[in-house]
Parts: sequence; C-alpha cells; structure tokens
Amino acid sequence: MTGQKKKNAIFYAVAAIGSNTSWYMINNYLMLFYTDVVTLSASAISLIMLIARIWDAVNDPMMGMIIDRTESRWGKFRPYIVIGAPFLTVFNILTFTVFPLEGAAKVVVCLVCYVFAGMAYTALGTAINGICNRLSTDYQERMNYAAIGQTAIALGNVLLAAFTMTIILHFSAGEAADAHGYFMGALIMSLASLPLCLIGAWQCKEIKIDELPPEGNDGQKKSIKTSLKAMMKNKPLLITVWSVLTGAVAVAGRMSLLSYYLIYVAGSYKLIAPVFTVLSAFQMLGNVIVPFGTKKFGKRNFLIIMMLTEVAGLIVMYFGPAANTAFIFVMTAIIGTANAFYSINYGMIYDCVDYGDLKFGVRDEALSTTFLTLGVKIATAIVGAVSVILLASIGYQAGVEQTASVQNGINLIVNILPAVFLAISIVPLIWYKLDNKEMETIKTQLEARNRAAAEEEPSNM
Repeated sequence: MTGQKKKNAIFYAVAAIGSNTSWYMINNYLMLFYTDVVTLSASAISLIMLIARIWDAVNDPMMGMIIDRTESRWGKFRPYIVIGAPFLTVFNILTFTVFPLEGAAKVVVCLVCYVFAGMAYTALGTAINGICNRLSTDYQERMNYAAIGQTAIALGNVLLAAFTMTIILHFSAGEAADAHGYFMGALIMSLASLPLCLIGAWQCKEIKIDELPPEGNDGQKKSIKTSLKAMMKNKPLLITVWSVLTGAVAVAGRMSLLSYYLIYVAGSYKLIAPVFTVLSAFQMLGNVIVPFGTKKFGKRNFLIIMMLTEVAGLIVMYFGPAANTAFIFVMTAIIGTANAFYSINYGMIYDCVDYGDLKFGVRDEALSTTFLTLGVKIATAIVGAVSVILLASIGYQAGVEQTASVQNGINLIVNILPAVFLAISIVPLIWYKLDNKEMETIKTQLEARNRAAAEEEPSNM
C-alpha cells in the first residue's frame, strides 16, 4: 500500500470502530433492556420494531439517494459521517434512558428514541460503508478495506464484550443490570465513539470517480426512477441484498438473544463478558483471513464456506452440553470465526456497484450500501418482533429460574433459528456470477470507458 492508502485503511478502520461502538448496545442489549428493565410487553416491543422498520423502508433508500446526489468539496460521504455521528451519540443515550412514564406514553417515547437512533445510524453507517467505493477503484483493494474495517470492529468488539456488561453491572445497584447501569453504559460507549468517527472522516480521502450521465437525463443528475430501475435490473445486487438481510437476521438476531442463553441455559451472568469476548476475538481472526480466502476462492465461494461452517457450529451447540464451559468457549470460537462472513457482503456490494455502472451507466454507491445498514436494522426488528413473542410463547418470565422446557426453547431460538436463516441465505448465491475473473473484466472495461469519455470531453467543449 502507498502512504495514502495505508492512511485511508487506518482511519477507515477508526471510523468503523466508532460507528460500531455507538450501535453495539442497541444491537446486543436493547432486547434485554426492554424486557427486564423497561418492562415493555411483547406486543409493545413488536409494535415498536414494526413501526421503526416501516419507516426504515422509506428513510434508508431515501438517505442513500441523497448521499448519491451530494457533491461537496469534502466529498460525497465524509459530510454524513460528521453529521451522523453526533446525532447517533445523543439518541443512543436516550434509547437507554428510562423515563418516568407508564402505559402508552412509555411506549411512544421508546419508539421515538429508537427511530431517531436508527435514522442517525443510517446516515453514519451508509457513509462509512459507502466511502470504500471512493478509497479505491480496485475490487480486491475495496474488499481489503472492508475486511480491515470489519477486523477493527471485531477488535473493538473484543473490548466491548469484555467491558460493556462489566460497566453496566458496576453502575447497577445489585447483581443484575438495572436502569442506571444501562444508562451509564450507553453514555460511556456513545461518548467514546464520537471522536473516532470524526477523526476517521477528517483523515480519509475520497478519490474522484467519473460517472456517465444516465441516458435520457440530458446531462442532469440521475432521477430516482433511473436509480430504482437500474437497481431492479442488477441481479447480483439483489442476490447480495438478500444475503445481507438473511445473514444479518441470523447474526444480529443471535447476538441480541445470546445473553438469554448464557443467563438462563448456561446459568450465569458472569459468562456474558468472556463469551462475547471470545466471539469477537475469533471474529477478528476470521476477518484477517477474509482477504486471503476471497482472493483464492472468490467472494461468493468463500462466503458459502464460512456460512456452512457456522451452520454446523450452531447445530452442534444446540445439541451440546450447555453446562460445560469449555464446550461453550470452543463452539463460540468456531462460530465467531465464521461470523466474519458478513464482511464479504461489503465487498460483494462494491462489486455490484461496478457491475451496475458498466451495464446500466448508473453508479449508486450510497443507495446500494444503504442496504447493509437497512439489513442490520430489519434483522434487529425481525428478531425483536418475533423472538420476544417466541420467548413469551415458550413461557419465559424475566428474572426467575426457567423450567427445562423454557431452557430448551431459548436454546432453539438462539442456535437453530439462526442456522435456518443462514441456510436460506446460501441458496440464491448459486446464481451470483461476479467472481474474480469477471470483476477483472469489468474493471478493465470501466477504465477503458472512462478514458474514452475523458478523451472525448475536450472536443465537445
């Protein structure tokens, strides 16, 4: 890597850590906070998640289109990192605040805080994910940037897993996490994330990529109709979006409910920190492997390998002895390593952007990468809406010793359901054809097209 490329890699990773740090508690502890501290009913949580996701279906693509049409002296993506980070900090803290309200008012306030946190995460996450497209034009370099970012996130998660619940319990009055503990945890995590995002935005330098005016637009900016039409024609992108969504349901869903398994099935609050630490540490190891695996096997093939590994690990964990701590740690290490599959989706999205640019003359970088954040949020909502109902249906009651039947139900929800979603995610990948050979051809054709366009420009003036 050249000096600027190394600098981009370092500070892209810094920004990625910052974004993940602020969202970490929502992704991993919000469900537990809602059920055990705020004491929201299953129906109330389901309603919050449903409304939030309906809004996301409108807001996230809209934010992607806004970013795609942004032109500033700071670049296309950097301004939204600067704008999104402070808003996410504020609303993340508010999301983990227990207000002195009851009934419908309590539900409404939880909904508003969660929705605005999601909107801020969309702006920030889309900008951080999308900026990879402007750090390099080489498809493998972009995959490497994505893997570096995910490795950094995993490293951050090692620390977050080790200390987040410890911090929450430290500020709580008793042995169980309480409202003050969650608030202080969110406050510390959010304030730590803000400077990381801002420093990353300040130091990452976007390159200029020429975009052809869409046909029929007479040189004007592309219309929303043009963007959506091109996206619907982009078969590799649609396959990748499906993979992102179903894969995120599996991973984010399991992460949000893993605490229930450790508390009520394995039998200890104290297992949460070490298990989450092992999970994150080995995910970091998996992300280190990703650049080499994708280069050798191609993105799709290596993605399938890692997904199948995780499916096998989850099935073994379901049938294995939950009381055996060594078994839990070994299986967590295997599952954590395979969890790195998600970073491959980033590289695939970037490849789909190049494919759409070449085939349809439309380069919607932000709109395409919006589906990464949208996939995470939809996954969180699906799990939030469905899993809390499943917990209620198996007889789960907060704060009491669970029966054997309930323990088995939690085990099923935490391990078998994610395995099912991962298996579903694999099927459409059979028709994904953007391997390394095809991407090299696309890269060459795009470079030739852009050179030809640049040579023709003076004669048209």
